[in-house]
Amino acid sequence: MKLSEKFTEALTFATQLHANQIRKGSGVPYVAHLLAVASIALEYGANEAEAIAALLHDAIEDCGGAATRAEICRRFGNTVTDIVDGCTDTDTVPKPPWRQRKEAYIAHISTASASVRLVSAADKLHNAQSILRDYRLLREDLWQRFRGGKEGTLWYYRALVEAFRTHESSPIVDELERVVTELENLVAGTSIAVDN
Repeated sequence: MKLSEKFTEALTFATQLHANQIRKGSGVPYVAHLLAVASIALEYGANEAEAIAALLHDAIEDCGGAATRAEICRRFGNTVTDIVDGCTDTDTVPKPPWRQRKEAYIAHISTASASVRLVSAADKLHNAQSILRDYRLLREDLWQRFRGGKEGTLWYYRALVEAFRTHESSPIVDELERVVTELENLVAGTSIAVDN
């Protein structure tokens, strides 16, 4: 599949929207995450609309809510907007409580479209890979970055795997489960070592 100028336009738009954002605690420009999610989605079979949505998956939630949704729809159409909406856990400010948002998102996954599940799984896979990598470096200090702390974060990623699994088994979900299991095992091993 050859990507069109619409993908390039989406990349530029996403870069502009997230220009002043960085990844939690790492100092890495946020656009690196968007590029990674689009790359993962494409590697697991995304079409162009899904790849564009992968670039924009956090735009409504983190960059303007309804006004950004309208601009995404104007520029990229209903299909992309529907996928981005499906990957958005809230578009209100202030955001609802963390656990409430995450429980609602998990419940939503089992009824989401295949396109939403693909982009969401790509997002969660990149996040889980980043958490695993950073945990190896920072150990228990890592959890200070996350509203859910260690227990909430580990619960959320395991619950996501289970939610994706209720609908289907696919290579991207298999990879997400592998990374989450590796993280759980590493954290459990570190906890045992600290407790001894």
